Amino acid sequence: MRRRAASRRPADTSDRSPAVPSRSAAPCAVQRLGLIDYEEAWALQRSLVEECRAGGNARLLLLEHPPAYTFGARGRQEHLLASEERLAALGATVHRIDRGGDVTFHGPGQLVGYPILDLRRWGQGPLWYVRSLEAALIETLAAFGIAGERVPGRPGVWVGGAKIASIGVRVSRGVTSHGFALNVDPDLSYFSHIVPCGLPGVRVTSMAEVLDSAPVMDAVMDAAVAAFANVFDMELHDGRRTVAP
Repeated sequence: MRRRAASRRPADTSDRSPAVPSRSAAPCAVQRLGLIDYEEAWALQRSLVEECRAGGNARLLLLEHPPAYTFGARGRQEHLLASEERLAALGATVHRIDRGGDVTFHGPGQLVGYPILDLRRWGQGPLWYVRSLEAALIETLAAFGIAGERVPGRPGVWVGGAKIASIGVRVSRGVTSHGFALNVDPDLSYFSHIVPCGLPGVRVTSMAEVLDSAPVMDAVMDAAVAAFANVFDMELHDGRRTVAP
């Protein structure tokens, strides 16, 4: 049986659901993209950011990536613990991108979400946005009986002192890109080749490890859509159904 990690730092359990000043006027379209290469998803985000900035609808892209390591704006090369040649031999690619944060891993079994939102519709900025993403992830985990929590000064969501979800975003002229990565049932050994999020000694976990069985990815997506609608107080159009807060 897998064991939960012991807590290393006190959790921040306050203000789990940031107050939303007013509902966004426009609905958000959910796109479930399946397994998609990192560069292809990044190009799609850039296109949708321009569309949103011009008045287009908000989007929530939900997907998985083939194995990939990404460096954010604060990423340090020494946090990559294996050569890029070694990682290529493992089937993983390396990308240096324009989000915040350090280095992280994406791979099959990890739910990646890229919200494309105009924060001016809420009259809010990046800090509120990151806290809201954390709240949505905590609510998603709660749907499966997992108590996610914040750790002060460390963006993302944690379970028993281990990181279960990472957040790295970009906000340009009010419009968001990049987003979150929730470990559902990825191969956690890939994280051994990096210093996750630039935090030495941090352990990474997954929903499968905490629950001792892997949830169905579609069910996790459904929970994430419902949580996103609730936290951001907006309608989400997910295929044939509309999810309201």
